[in-house]
Amino acid sequence: QVQWVTGIGKDRHIAATVNSPEGLLLGTSQDIRGQINFRTKETGFFQICLSNFHNRFGSMQVFLNFGVYYDGFTETQHQKEQEKKQLNDTLATIETSAARVQSSIFHMWRYYNFARMHQGADYYLLLSNYNYVAWWSAAQSLVIVLSGFLQLYFLKRLFYTKTTTETEKPRC
Repeated sequence: QVQWVTGIGKDRHIAATVNSPEGLLLGTSQDIRGQINFRTKETGFFQICLSNFHNRFGSMQVFLNFGVYYDGFTETQHQKEQEKKQLNDTLATIETSAARVQSSIFHMWRYYNFARMHQGADYYLLLSNYNYVAWWSAAQSLVIVLSGFLQLYFLKRLFYTKTTTETEKPRC
């Protein structure tokens, strides 16, 4: 997720790609809050490439969050353990409940990280809008005061009359 942007265009979109250890493209995203999901059975170093081509003349602060899900890993472990030993029904129920709670906690942690990303991005947007509104309000206040001063000045000049004396009379 893009947190903060500087530069001329201030476009918050970023291009992200994920490549496998063999160099194959696994997924892409070009959103502000992008998520790339992919399945793989291989191990190794995966490559994440970020491109700032939408905002060429600026920089970005990006929040990255990685989550790895092992589909079926706990199920195979559970099957192997059941083959090795016979457990009573109460212990098996507690074990499945604990696995379910652990999965729920992991998903809550993931959603917490997403909420934290959104909060960071919203904070930087709030600061940017605050500075914009503050400067724009100051400029408008200055223009209002200056226009009032100029109106008063020209209104006074409109009614300005020179005092006349016997020797100094206005010419027609």
